[in-house]
Amino acid sequence: MIQTFRHKGLRQFYESGSKAGIVASQAKRLKLVLARLEAAREPRDMNLPGLRLHQMTGDLTGFWSVSVSGNWRVIFRFDGPDVFDVDYLDYH
Repeated sequence: MIQTFRHKGLRQFYESGSKAGIVASQAKRLKLVLARLEAAREPRDMNLPGLRLHQMTGDLTGFWSVSVSGNWRVIFRFDGPDVFDVDYLDYH
């Protein structure tokens, strides 16, 4: 279950459906990712075809990443069965 967000626009999209803080053309994919995160109990639950789940390194060690579109990713970390610090970012 998602507990916290880092990205304000993604949180608003999750809570109300507002596309104001996200790339609107990515709304469908973000909805899929967020729904899956809400149901996930461990990182491997996010290992769906096309999401390209992988662990982060460096400053983001402890986080996992899934692909949204192009360079855009949703990153998050698990603490037990809960998801924290969900962020939406452009890698490059």
